[in-house]
Amino acid sequence: MLSNCKDFDINGFTCGGSLINNRYVLTAAHCVGDDIVSVRLGEHNVEKDEDCEGDNTIGSQYCADPVVNVEVEERIVHTSFDSDDKNAYNDIALLRLKKEVNYTRFIQPICLPQLTKLRKKDFEGKKAVVAGWGRTEKKWESDVKLKVALPIRSNENCSKIYQQHEINIQSSQICAGGEKGQDSCQGDSGGPLMYSDPSEQPNWVCIGIVSFGTEALNKECGTEGIPGVYTRVTEYLQWILDNIRP
Repeated sequence: MLSNCKDFDINGFTCGGSLINNRYVLTAAHCVGDDIVSVRLGEHNVEKDEDCEGDNTIGSQYCADPVVNVEVEERIVHTSFDSDDKNAYNDIALLRLKKEVNYTRFIQPICLPQLTKLRKKDFEGKKAVVAGWGRTEKKWESDVKLKVALPIRSNENCSKIYQQHEINIQSSQICAGGEKGQDSCQGDSGGPLMYSDPSEQPNWVCIGIVSFGTEALNKECGTEGIPGVYTRVTEYLQWILDNIRP
């Protein structure tokens, strides 16, 4: 979670992101301004100080490790991103944290799709998972981190939908969703589109970054037939590697 408050007041939460190593968070460029000053890691329910499941009265309660708030040291936005361009090309950014993050059971980095077979894969027809605290049908923001599995759509199909509104989908983008009521939404921006196939790659990999969707067409999130648009991470692997340091 990205915030414009150093002490991470939850009201300052603006976007999601993905921890990719102990010093960097991957997110969307449109999420990153000078006001993004901290990130929160290991969160689940923003309304609770401690995330627990089970019944403590019978000794079966299971609690997550405490959340970790870390200040941002540097914001690295792709130099070709244009916030005034509705196509949202190059909607990718990195946040360098002020200190290294200690991994826990609940704070782990997600893998990047660096294997050759993943770099060459278009993922069309596969299912991928998007997660975040964004808008739901009942609330502007969800208290609990939600996830949904979405089908990856062909760029050709996606382009036909968005071209009606003079938005052109490029190979550097990936589309997912289009099923009624199943979608990322406002507040999920910058979060990961995740893929895993035990027969190919047992770990979850980040193949997309939430960029934009139905709101660009003045439609509600989860409108049937309109997939969301994500930054395709495989197209930016070299950019990511070029912009991280120890």
